[in-house]
Amino acid sequence: MKSVHLLWHVHNDDEKLIGVYKTNADAVAAKERLRQKSGFVDTPEGFQIHEYELNQDPWPEGYVSV
Repeated sequence: MKSVHLLWHVHNDDEKLIGVYKTNADAVAAKERLRQKSGFVDTPEGFQIHEYELNQDPWPEGYVSV
């Protein structure tokens, strides 16, 4: 396994990490299981899936606050 897929739900300033999955298909399946549940049903567009490479620094140059 070289990467993982993080499933998030974002609504306004509320960000929830739902889970970390082996494949994109696993993350999509979790999203489908949750999309009709309380809270999520009101904002189904809030789901986001992001792939992250393992053992890599995602911010190698640092960051700047604006």
